[in-house]
Amino acid sequence: MHRKPSRIKFEILEFDKTFLSLVLFLVVLGLIAIWDASAPLGAKEFGDKFYYVKQQFLWAILGFLGMWFFYKFNLHYLKVFSNHIFYFASFLLVIVLIPSIGISLLGARRWIDVGFVSFQPSEFMKLALTIQVASLISSRADFKKVIVVFLIAVGLIMLQPDLGTALVIAAIFFSQLFVSGFPLVNFVFLAAGGLLASIILIMTSDYRRQRFMTFLSETTDPLGHGYHIRQVLLALGSGGLLGVGFGHSRQKHLFLPETANDSIFAIIAEELGFVGSLFLIFLLVYFIYRCLLIAKEANDYFKKILAIGITGWFGGQILLNIGSMVALFPITGIPLPFFSYGGTSLVVIMCACGIMLNISKNS
Repeated sequence: MHRKPSRIKFEILEFDKTFLSLVLFLVVLGLIAIWDASAPLGAKEFGDKFYYVKQQFLWAILGFLGMWFFYKFNLHYLKVFSNHIFYFASFLLVIVLIPSIGISLLGARRWIDVGFVSFQPSEFMKLALTIQVASLISSRADFKKVIVVFLIAVGLIMLQPDLGTALVIAAIFFSQLFVSGFPLVNFVFLAAGGLLASIILIMTSDYRRQRFMTFLSETTDPLGHGYHIRQVLLALGSGGLLGVGFGHSRQKHLFLPETANDSIFAIIAEELGFVGSLFLIFLLVYFIYRCLLIAKEANDYFKKILAIGITGWFGGQILLNIGSMVALFPITGIPLPFFSYGGTSLVVIMCACGIMLNISKNS
């Protein structure tokens, strides 16, 4: 008798195609939004209305390379070298404080200029802290050590100073801590301590205190400290239900500060109205939902905590940016992921998306 050859089943590891499609779609929409919002500013500053979108397009290409690299990368080595990654990010945050190296702009020292390009070390710290905390928690390290790592990251960022990024760092840390089994009572005390520290930092800085007071009363000093938020609200109000039409924003013509950066959502809301803004928010919420699904299906504890940290990072940054644009929070200067102009932010975010795709591939 001849036996039929047995059929061997091979498991094909497939990444989350929906997540990848969503990332690509958001990057393309971001480039279109920057092209539209930055045209008057680019023409004024560089004589080229396409200047900002061309720069962002180059960073997007670099971001795609970073995403592909981390998709192929063995994530085990992220855990092995997590200490080195965190030390390197901390080193960058230290040298940015050196006047001859760090660039001071708008009262903060957040950029390092290496001649042909400048970048923000705080963006690298977001990813480095996410990896380090995931490594420590998955290795069952003492929670005191985890908290010390968080305090180092926040302390270095506040020396710049940059309260907005510190809040995003807190969102990363607390999201990872929340799912790690950290005692709920201790979690509440730690969160209360963080809130108290934020209040102290606001009250002890003239600049941050003024921003907070402006948030409490937008009508105060309309041509001074309240100018930014008033122009944002004018853009939102002008948009109405369906907007003034794509490309027809009035606020982008040098009325609204940071049109291509922190305030880009206001330009989108003005041109596309409530309906367009709602669609954009839906896309971003769905993006966070896909991140949560990837974290839920992760087959390794380190990868699960890592994915939760990245989700907390994206979600916290989206919430802070849009919340400040609709006057729910004080303006913090946090970029909107995929949409705000900024090379370092886009590249690091896309590298994090590559990690998420890698995790989904092995789920």
